[in-house]
Amino acid sequence: MGPRTRRFIAMLGVLVFLAGWIWGALALRGALPPGPLVDLLVYAVAGLGWGVPLYPLFRWAERPRR
Repeated sequence: MGPRTRRFIAMLGVLVFLAGWIWGALALRGALPPGPLVDLLVYAVAGLGWGVPLYPLFRWAERPRR
């Protein structure tokens, strides 16, 4: 599989993952009690944490051709 194909598949995977990640963050925020500190914590963790699960996908997409 060529690098352009891997990057395209990775792009689609990122879009699908982020849609689910955002939905999950909003659902989690809705399940917690209201408050500005809770907002800050939930959205800070969601905003910083999305890259960690995607790291293997990024590595796969940028892998050199064999």
